[in-house]
Amino acid sequence: MPPQKTKTPRYPKSHIMAASGIAAALSIFLLVIPTTDVEARRTFVPLELETSPILEGQPSVSDQLDALISETVTVASPLQLAHPTETPIQTEASPAILQSRATAPESTSAELAETTDSPPTDWISVTVAAGNTLSVLFSQLGFSAASLHSVVSSSKDAQRFTRLKVGQVVEFKKDETGELLAIRSKLNDLETIRLDKKGGTFAFTTESIKPDVRTRFAKGEINSSLFLSAQKAGLSHNLTMQMANIFGYDVDFAREIRKGDSFEILFEELHVGEKRVGTNNILAARFTNRGKIFTAVRYTDKNGNSSYYRADGTSMRKAFIRTPVELARISSRYNPNRRHPVLKTVRPHRGVDYAAATGTPIRATGDGRVVHAGRKGGYGNTVVIKHGQKYQTLYAHMSRFAKGLKAGDNVSQGQVIGYVGTTGLSTGPHLHYEFLVNGTHVDPLNVKLPVSDPIPKAERTAFLEISNSLMAKLDQQGSTQLASLEE
Repeated sequence: MPPQKTKTPRYPKSHIMAASGIAAALSIFLLVIPTTDVEARRTFVPLELETSPILEGQPSVSDQLDALISETVTVASPLQLAHPTETPIQTEASPAILQSRATAPESTSAELAETTDSPPTDWISVTVAAGNTLSVLFSQLGFSAASLHSVVSSSKDAQRFTRLKVGQVVEFKKDETGELLAIRSKLNDLETIRLDKKGGTFAFTTESIKPDVRTRFAKGEINSSLFLSAQKAGLSHNLTMQMANIFGYDVDFAREIRKGDSFEILFEELHVGEKRVGTNNILAARFTNRGKIFTAVRYTDKNGNSSYYRADGTSMRKAFIRTPVELARISSRYNPNRRHPVLKTVRPHRGVDYAAATGTPIRATGDGRVVHAGRKGGYGNTVVIKHGQKYQTLYAHMSRFAKGLKAGDNVSQGQVIGYVGTTGLSTGPHLHYEFLVNGTHVDPLNVKLPVSDPIPKAERTAFLEISNSLMAKLDQQGSTQLASLEE
């Protein structure tokens, strides 16, 4: 059978005319409506559409187009003119308003800034970037070299503005002519420094906030290292070092710390409002090392001198501290029969070596007078300190000496006298430390150190009241924290 032909459907002529009219109207509508990228002017195009009904009882094509335009403008977001100070296009506007928009001259850039910019603030804020100096900041802001000289030379304190750090915020204030009136910078949460022009120079002032001092408790158990355990307990690096220094007379933190050792401390925490801004002194502490308990209480005597004593009032301070390099690793001990690693001969090792990075500070282990500061054969850069008539200490292989240190200077216990290095006969950066008693070498790790005086009898009663109160707080806080952890 021959294939049947498919019949093309025929629509009424009135329907085809209506559809063609709507399509033409929509095309014109899309062409005449402006976008955000074109100039904000309207062009009116007269449209004459036949009003042939689509179906009996339905609105005409013209009526449907009017309704469509009205609905589209109502639903869509208002279209903005290209000029930021003009008002949005309205769906209805009089010819006079439209003519005004089309013929009005464009605003000048000055007028635009005046319209859109917020008023300038009194202070211009600049954040210091890498490589910035005060001279660079002055140049960026248009201040003269004479103005910079006037600032820096106004006082010694004013030179603090030349020691800028990356991220530091510095603020400048100008007068109507652009001349510098003042500079200020917040150094931390507690201190702001400032310079104000007075006459022909600048006056320096510092604004300090006095923080609230609160007492806080912390405890921890050492599993791997003192630093990690202290950090986990919420202690800052400075507090950890303070604790190590307090117990440094009794505990050698370089070789005697063991897993399971523990600590409890009461310390001062500084707050501005509810914000923690730092820490201050340790008030009381308890350190357990290999089962032995050491205590410390801070006490200020009637003369205003503060020191740490054991809870019973005996002195913690000895004439010498055990280690001249804080928390360093012992790489070689005192050994009269050691084979020298460089000379390859049996040569007594009459001291202790502390391995540390080049540049690590070296501290004097006791009060005394420097009798040598310079090169000393295989020792390299060396400092020798005499402590009274009986004791002497030696510090060798330094990379450099403390600034200004020389023979004849008096030094105090804990004072930095030089920095770790590898000068002389040395296979790597370390400090070689020797201890002599009446001119004879002894093992610095095992020598019995002389003890300082205990609490004076006249102040013993006052000290014990403070000591008993602080030790009770340690016990109470420790029990409270343990109970909260068990819950």
